[in-house]
Amino acid sequence: MFTIVKDTVASLKSGKTILYPTDTVWGIGCDATNEEAVKQIYKLKNREESKSLIVLVNSLEMLKIYISDIPKKVLEILETSTKPTTIIYKNPKGIADNIINKEDTTIGIRIVKNDFCEKMITDFGKPIVSTSANISGEPTPKSFSEISKSILNGVDYVVDLQTDKISTKSSTILKIDGEDIIVIRE
Repeated sequence: MFTIVKDTVASLKSGKTILYPTDTVWGIGCDATNEEAVKQIYKLKNREESKSLIVLVNSLEMLKIYISDIPKKVLEILETSTKPTTIIYKNPKGIADNIINKEDTTIGIRIVKNDFCEKMITDFGKPIVSTSANISGEPTPKSFSEISKSILNGVDYVVDLQTDKISTKSSTILKIDGEDIIVIRE
């Protein structure tokens, strides 16, 4: 796996897009701080830039670099959650502007819980974009074999871990709304 992580990180550092197994479904990603790379993700997915994308980090420490205000309730959720959970935070910093929701300046961020993504993000040293490996409006592929040719041919680098041992379910999404936590997707 060392060579695969090294090659993936090299692609990310070069501003390229990747197809990779996340801790949920197969995803398309790039450097979450690189606006040009993010534009390529939107173009590949045929998705409007006004729709924000999820970002992955490797730890609470990395999350704190990009989010200043993490409520205590959220810290408790992050510490106790056993399944992938994306939290929508307000006012991120240091992230590409075209990932942030323009209406309310929010972004969804998940701390990954699988070995490959943790190692890749740790070695890269920055957060990465994570969006399902499909054209907008089409079903999320449940396995590598279901990923469309347009996605496979459209990314710059395909991570050679063509395993179907990942989840077929997207992450839970929670949104911080003042003191409340709202469930967006279970």
